[in-house]
Amino acid sequence: MGDKVAKGGAYGHLGNAFYSLGDYEKAIEYHKLHLKIAEEVGDKVGQGAAYDNLGNAFQNLGDIQNAIVHHTLSLNIAKEVGDKAGEGVSYGNLGRVFYNLGDYNRAIDYFKLDLEIAKGVEDKAREALAYEGLGVSFESLGRLPEALQYYQSSVRSFNHVRSLLKSKDEWKIGYRDVFNKSYKALWRVLLKQDKITEALFAAEKGRAQALTDLMESHFGIQANQAESSTETEEHELDMSEYVSSCTVFQAVDRGKINLWVLLKGKPVCSRQKKISHGLKDCAAYFGSMMQKAYKQVGFSSEATCEDRSLDALRKYDHTEDVKFEDESAQPPISLESLLNTLYNNIIEPVADLVQGNELIIVPDGPLWLAPYAALMDADSKYLGDSYRIRVIPSLTSLKLITDCPKEYHSGSGSLLVGDPWVEEITNSKGEKILDPLPFARKEVEMIGRILNVTPIIGKQATKHEVLKGLSSVALVHFAAHGCMETGEVALTPDPKRISRVPTKGDYILSIADVLNVKLRARLVVLSCCHSGRGEIKDEGVVGIARAFMGAGARSVLVSLWAIDDEATLEFMRSFYHHLMEGRSASESLNLAMKSLRESDKYSDVKYWAPFVLIGDDVTLDFDQKK
Repeated sequence: MGDKVAKGGAYGHLGNAFYSLGDYEKAIEYHKLHLKIAEEVGDKVGQGAAYDNLGNAFQNLGDIQNAIVHHTLSLNIAKEVGDKAGEGVSYGNLGRVFYNLGDYNRAIDYFKLDLEIAKGVEDKAREALAYEGLGVSFESLGRLPEALQYYQSSVRSFNHVRSLLKSKDEWKIGYRDVFNKSYKALWRVLLKQDKITEALFAAEKGRAQALTDLMESHFGIQANQAESSTETEEHELDMSEYVSSCTVFQAVDRGKINLWVLLKGKPVCSRQKKISHGLKDCAAYFGSMMQKAYKQVGFSSEATCEDRSLDALRKYDHTEDVKFEDESAQPPISLESLLNTLYNNIIEPVADLVQGNELIIVPDGPLWLAPYAALMDADSKYLGDSYRIRVIPSLTSLKLITDCPKEYHSGSGSLLVGDPWVEEITNSKGEKILDPLPFARKEVEMIGRILNVTPIIGKQATKHEVLKGLSSVALVHFAAHGCMETGEVALTPDPKRISRVPTKGDYILSIADVLNVKLRARLVVLSCCHSGRGEIKDEGVVGIARAFMGAGARSVLVSLWAIDDEATLEFMRSFYHHLMEGRSASESLNLAMKSLRESDKYSDVKYWAPFVLIGDDVTLDFDQKK
């Protein structure tokens, strides 16, 4: 009998696997096999689980009647065996079924039963989901004040569970990504009630939460936010402490992009734009736009040794992007048209509100990957021609940086790493996949002469040496190969490694490696391919740049795509020349972009537009005598 129970459980796991892949028919096939065995051996708990899983699969196939039947059977078994938690789960599932049928009042009845049981068994996560179900049901009925209260309760419950994860950064990121609807729904309902500032606070509190925790732990201070700002009267909310320059906060939801503009000493303004396209999901639309734009800058073909890319043998394939339903039917779009479309969607709606010559953007979702300086208005003018631009993960993260003690970040010292020795790095077939980067070596040697610092290059640029010097300096600069998926950096394999063939752990400067360092850097320059890339989560873009911010860096300069080795040398020459003059990082970045854009050889967007400054706008106090 034990073998049969185990076999049934295995069928159930296979059903869940196919369900997660979206193959609901295959999932039903395996859950029915699980149910059959559970019935044969009299496993009531197994039967209830199988009924529940079948109900979910039928619901996703649009077979609502079968979904109701199976969730009801699961409910009956839960009552029979005295499984209160399972009973609550069935009530919640029935609530979702009737919500999808448009029977919102009946859905509310089931969600309330789910909530009552969740409270009784002290299951905060289920409590949060029940509150969320009640919120969406009341919102659909147009009863916004009641919906707001339930969404607020849902977010409070989710945050309570999240607080129990302590310092587990990966867990927090995953948790936030799974339970994301209430956070968006909260600010959406506030906007529907014209509570503009409260909506911004709600959106902000759900942004880059795990990164904020990392920064708080490093800086030794806490973000100055009200415990429940969404319940505060609007006239009591003061956003001026969060901004120093004109700031545009983005929030993508369903078929709309919402934009808030913050100016020091002025009321918060909000604009909303509907996105007209063939997709219901606005984030998917922007993801597809990024994919098309990246291909247009020349990296859909195989990368070459001229690019600082760990993916030298791979074609560009941004796995996080979502394609149009019938992308093959879409006519080719020029890069200029793509940049203009992005401008029209995310800048033009608030262009009349933006003031000054500096623009801070808080991106959302795939818009983290937008080359903002290259966005083009109707007159073919680049956004970078009008503004110095930088991006920040959240308003709170920027405030944490500006509030941290002045002595926290180092005032001197530089770590320059260039052209690590990568001859031993091979693929699974034993083939060499990376080539030397001669201009990367010239780049750090050039910067070394400017700063009177000896760079770490070639065989000396091991992971051990880099980690040893990373925590004490004001400036960190990498000129090396970068990983397409995460931005992680390829260094020289450790000569004292165990294996003859280097493993990734021997040479990759990983996200985990960086997070384990207590950084004091004012500026980290990642002059590598894809260093601004990562997995797009509700937390933000989870890649190497976020790791440097989370480890304590004040600002990080990254690239969004594969960068040309020689062009990047010229870019960095200009960038450091302006830094040496005492200009800020954002101004130096803007002038370096302009220098390449106005050159004969590197005027194309692909050469100058991938560079993005994240975080504070720092200046470095170089010793001019040197």
